[in-house]
Amino acid sequence: MTESQSPLRLVGQPAAPQIERLERPSYAVYDGPVSVGGKVFRAGTWFHGIKHSHGDEAGQPFDLWICAPLHVDAETINSDDSSVGRLLRFKYRRKEVEHVMPMEALAGKGEEVLKALMRQGLEIDYTHRRYVPAYIASHYGLERVLATTTRPGWHDASGAFVLPSRIIGSADVRYQDSGKGALLFTERGTLTGWQTELAHYCQGNPVLILSVCCALAGPLLAKVGVNGGGVHLVGDSSSGKSLAQAMAASVWGNPGVFAASWDMSKGGIEIEAASRNDTVLILDEIKRADPKRVQEMAYAIANGTGKGTMTREREGRPKLYWRVLALSSGERSLSEHAAISGNTAHAGAELRMVDVNAGTRTYRAFDNVHDMTGAVFHRRLTTAAYQHFGHVGPAFVERLVQEKDQEQVYHRFTEIRELFEASSPQAGRVADRFAIIGLAGELAITYGLLPWPVQTAAHACRQLFQKWLASVGDGNAEDRQILTAIADFIALHGDSRFSDISAELPNPNVRQRAGYYEIEDRKRFYLFNRASLVEASNGYGRERIIRTLETYGVLAKTDAGRRQKNYRLPGGGSTRFFVVDPDRLDTERSSA
Repeated sequence: MTESQSPLRLVGQPAAPQIERLERPSYAVYDGPVSVGGKVFRAGTWFHGIKHSHGDEAGQPFDLWICAPLHVDAETINSDDSSVGRLLRFKYRRKEVEHVMPMEALAGKGEEVLKALMRQGLEIDYTHRRYVPAYIASHYGLERVLATTTRPGWHDASGAFVLPSRIIGSADVRYQDSGKGALLFTERGTLTGWQTELAHYCQGNPVLILSVCCALAGPLLAKVGVNGGGVHLVGDSSSGKSLAQAMAASVWGNPGVFAASWDMSKGGIEIEAASRNDTVLILDEIKRADPKRVQEMAYAIANGTGKGTMTREREGRPKLYWRVLALSSGERSLSEHAAISGNTAHAGAELRMVDVNAGTRTYRAFDNVHDMTGAVFHRRLTTAAYQHFGHVGPAFVERLVQEKDQEQVYHRFTEIRELFEASSPQAGRVADRFAIIGLAGELAITYGLLPWPVQTAAHACRQLFQKWLASVGDGNAEDRQILTAIADFIALHGDSRFSDISAELPNPNVRQRAGYYEIEDRKRFYLFNRASLVEASNGYGRERIIRTLETYGVLAKTDAGRRQKNYRLPGGGSTRFFVVDPDRLDTERSSA
């Protein structure tokens, strides 16, 4: 029996719908059996053709089943690059599947289309597979037009929040991907299970509260105008940092899949950040990062813009963009890890990935283990994180979308931000980050998603921010680094590269001279030459260094109208030096 012949119909089986005639050649989609002129066509996508042979003007009709029912529902326009596509729909094991196909995939023989559809389960007649791209291409002038995006997160044009598996807030936008990426945003268990078995035990644990709220804060970045950045949990191995990150990952998906690693290139970081846009980027074990590139990667995460590249035709490829907060961990701080390669720590990188103590609290990373031992507490919550995940993040966004007064979110942010006192602009930016993390927690408490008392999240974030501020100071971070670097240079080379300026002859034991010292009232003042001043503060220009020294009163002696003082040299001659008061360096460093 051929595809077009009528199969036997069992008693009680409903008759197939009737169609009077077929247009040939044409494609048709039948969601169930259809009868045409006594022939029954089973469910599927059909090509009704007609073959003309020599001397046969009427031609011979033929019918080909090419695939399961495949609907072309709409034209799509990608909001990221304006490329055009088609929204395809079919069923796989009774589950409806949507696939956004870029029209460029139809170029050539259309093998990209076949791969994408077969990967997702569409049944295709292998012999007639060449008809599938042709069938899709036959749909043009579609009335329904949808927007698509290749990034998860907020879709500006529609106001929807896009996830690969669902769209929150609009029916007129779709997520478009290749289908080859990892399934990051997945669900398991229940929201109630997550609340009782995970969120409940965060209470009394500022590090866990911060981690969960950091994962929730991503959708708020665009709403309150706070830039991305990160929080870096610092503590010894097996201190509980990984549990904090697993709990954060469980907000959006499976912790074993959603969490990423520092062990990747800068390009890999860009891809991972973009795939988690407006959510959270979790990076474990900073020791696995390239020390030469780790600060550059921290800048990239916070700045939200990927590196520009070119095609073989020397045309610019679209850059990747993202807005995320990062939750990092490691046994070393960012600056300590960068120092392994000999790189000077950049204040900007440290501010973009701020350190949080997660190793020397009451129970290492924890403060309250809820009447359990540390090991039992850790094991119980780790197990729960892999049993209940992927619910609270989308639920949080659903409530944000339903907010009638979107300005109210910003007003609540300004209220919470007042709790985070900071004088300098740099500390203020870090305060913004802790405040928005606190805001996310307080909103989730208000929405009934976090089973904590009001102000729990804000107070925990404020506590950790104040500890960070006490450790680094509220001044300019670059100034602090310059002063510290010069103080360290003196501590290392005070006797090996400096000698007494009042000596009659130069000290022959001093090699690679950095300058001299002058003793007054049993106190040394260090006389730096121009080259050594820049060497001591590697990474900063001389003018920037001198400006810092002037600001903090470190330059002890100068000639009128100059920044230096002229001295007679041992053995004859004279030159000018920058005279540094080391006490001023120590005072600034200790007060920071």
